[in-house]
Amino acid sequence: MNENAQSRRVVLVTGGGIGIGRAACETFAAAGDHVVVTDILEDEGRQAVEAISAAGGSAEFIRLDVRSTPEAEALVADILDRVGRLDVIVANAGIAHRVPLDGLTDEKWDETFDIDLKGMLRVIRPALPAMRRQGSGSIVCLSSIMGVAYGWDEHVHYSAAKAGVVGLVRGLAVELAGDGIRVNGVAPGYIRTAQLLSRENSLGPEGAEQAAAHIPMKRLGEPEDIADVIQFLASPAARYLTGQVLAVDGGLLVGRY
Repeated sequence: MNENAQSRRVVLVTGGGIGIGRAACETFAAAGDHVVVTDILEDEGRQAVEAISAAGGSAEFIRLDVRSTPEAEALVADILDRVGRLDVIVANAGIAHRVPLDGLTDEKWDETFDIDLKGMLRVIRPALPAMRRQGSGSIVCLSSIMGVAYGWDEHVHYSAAKAGVVGLVRGLAVELAGDGIRVNGVAPGYIRTAQLLSRENSLGPEGAEQAAAHIPMKRLGEPEDIADVIQFLASPAARYLTGQVLAVDGGLLVGRY
């Protein structure tokens, strides 16, 4: 981390190498924050840092597997040792694998919850003492419309984990509000990411375009559409907002028919 980063807000993003996570990293960096990009995808994570640096932003990459409590605790401790603060956590890392119910094993269920839900707690928990000492902090967790309003066939484990994120946000928000720490969530709709465009695990390119026809705004969302909302939730503009999960879906949920 360069010296100028010492005076910047420090933002930790999990799953920051691709998709919504990368867009969030770039958005925070463009606003002048120092971004700690984490991912198990090392090449993509480093490429994100290179792009941010080339644009004049401040960022670093640290590999993190959110399934590992020791890795998460060591990463947070390292940031705090070097910088002395951690202002924002964007808990974004997740998986969404298509598995029909009759093939949904205990192992696949546990893997999804371990990454998509418990992986958030692993990063948030060790940061709380420092945030409490600061008297400030913002945490943004990524849910999904599949966790707040829709069921998703062949993704029961994913829908259940993302519904769990809503409970995590609400519980943490109430417990931490008195410490000056805000906790909110974002529930993206159909966003043009590698996940959505995967024929194996999601809609695929053709299915995504068909879905777009049912969105009142008549287009898929872009990662930047979600990143801007994440940044808002972590900003002073949202200073009186906590415990909320915002659906960002182009009007899909309210426009269902």
